[in-house]
Amino acid sequence: MVKRIAKIAAAAVVALCALVYAGDYISARFHIPKGLGTLSTVEVQSYYAVPLKGGKTEFMFLKPENQTCVNSLFPHQGYSPCWYVRRHRDKPVNI
Repeated sequence: MVKRIAKIAAAAVVALCALVYAGDYISARFHIPKGLGTLSTVEVQSYYAVPLKGGKTEFMFLKPENQTCVNSLFPHQGYSPCWYVRRHRDKPVNI
């Protein structure tokens, strides 16, 4: 009985996740809601982190770049979601 309830609960969770992803994809693909664009840009700061002798690190900053992102919960169309890009604006490149 417990195994059956666990299987039903797992199936319900999988179905709910699939439904949320499908709704998110449809929203991103067909520009729903109309007032919100599908794609946006966020300014991202990239920099090189160069280790030096003595355990110190030198940072060499590059020009800020605009990164395209999608206004959705999940990645779509090859772009990261904007909520994620806004939280990760610093892009370190470790050398």
